[in-house]
Amino acid sequence: MKTFGLWALLTAVFYVLQTSLLPIFSYGGISTNFMLLLTVSTAFILGARKGVFMGFAAGLLQDLTTGSYFGCSIFSYMLIGLGCGKFSTHVFKEQFFVPVLTSIVAAAFHYAMMLMFMLLFGYRFDIEAHAGQTLLPMMLYQFLFAYPVHRLVYNFDKRVKRI
Repeated sequence: MKTFGLWALLTAVFYVLQTSLLPIFSYGGISTNFMLLLTVSTAFILGARKGVFMGFAAGLLQDLTTGSYFGCSIFSYMLIGLGCGKFSTHVFKEQFFVPVLTSIVAAAFHYAMMLMFMLLFGYRFDIEAHAGQTLLPMMLYQFLFAYPVHRLVYNFDKRVKRI
């Protein structure tokens, strides 16, 4: 139970950073998605089941914050947690190159899922222009913050296991 509380605290810290500090440093309203990075890192380190759970928790917080269609981020994050967790059995836990690249792919997947939901709900917009203005800066931010976040989550997991 103590481990769960520590992971919940880490999730809350990342959530607070994403919703309060990162909008200050955003570019055109686009900033790093710490909740997505946390989901990817947790899935790589702890496996598919805990990755899906972290995806659910992170997606729930994301959906509650944005006020958009409830459940879209939950579904997307859970799929990302499942995919990264299943893939984690083939990767050394100490390796950081694969999770960093996977975080970029996960950001693109999440973006594609959100576009798909928006189109299914009847919104019409120019996908190419929107991708150029949104996807590229988002992937750059994800790339810049993926290594520090993954390193932090990896060290956090090592310390939690010692407790």
